[in-house]
Amino acid sequence: MKSRGSVAVRILGHEYHVRSDGDPERIERVARAVDDAMARIRDRTGTADTLDLAILTALNFAHELLGRGATPEGGVDRVVLDRDRLRALAALAEEAAGASERD
Repeated sequence: MKSRGSVAVRILGHEYHVRSDGDPERIERVARAVDDAMARIRDRTGTADTLDLAILTALNFAHELLGRGATPEGGVDRVVLDRDRLRALAALAEEAAGASERD
């Protein structure tokens, strides 16, 4: 079994350590996608609250996935997502929510 490593990523100027047994380069790409999306939303909306940005970003990503045929119910058109990507995104959202609470 592969051991879980820690990958340092930066999102909106904050450093987060994501623990995962996934590919570190993939986690970094996911973090860059989250950072880019959050920065775009921040610039477009003027929202400064990290938790609000994280929620809006999650909604945008979910909208994109559902637009590609995924269904919340896991129906026939469900898109199969890489579990490592989902775990990394969940960890990033949890970290962002924790950072917002500390600010």
